Amino acid sequence: MMIGKHVPSVTFRTRVRDETIGGDNPFRWQDVTSKDYFANKRVVLFSLPGAFTPTCSTFQLPDFEKLFSEFQKNGIDEIYCLSVNDAFVMNAWGKQQGLANIKLIPDGSGEFTRKIGMLVRKDNLGFGMRSWRYAAIINNGVIEKWFEEEGFEDNCESDPYGVSSPQNLLKELAL
Repeated sequence: MMIGKHVPSVTFRTRVRDETIGGDNPFRWQDVTSKDYFANKRVVLFSLPGAFTPTCSTFQLPDFEKLFSEFQKNGIDEIYCLSVNDAFVMNAWGKQQGLANIKLIPDGSGEFTRKIGMLVRKDNLGFGMRSWRYAAIINNGVIEKWFEEEGFEDNCESDPYGVSSPQNLLKELAL
């Protein structure tokens, strides 16, 4: 059971805009730790198999974006979307999705995903190692509520989605 556990301590390699660099690609590397993301705030973390994939891009990420103010009304400070994708892919996806509220976390090596126990093989789709779809409400780095899609297994033939939807999380927050 994940409830009551601390999130894994890892350092994420991110890319941030830096106008002092100039040129067509004014971004620099910036390390961001689990503590930076999760300390002293109550957040929603949701994770998905991959940026630009159908369910993730059509429903999950856009719905969290649209419902951000509802989460704030229910005591959530930030919403993070994590995927086993590199910072370049996550930044391009965020731009393509027109995000204003959701922050994307690149778990390029899958270290956080592995340590939280959600790393699965998706070789049947040509993806390699990816995250199983899940969500959590995390308060000051401690998992308060956990929402894991059923059927967790390597090379799962389906892509279940419902338990980790923003609508389901909002229902739980309202209780």
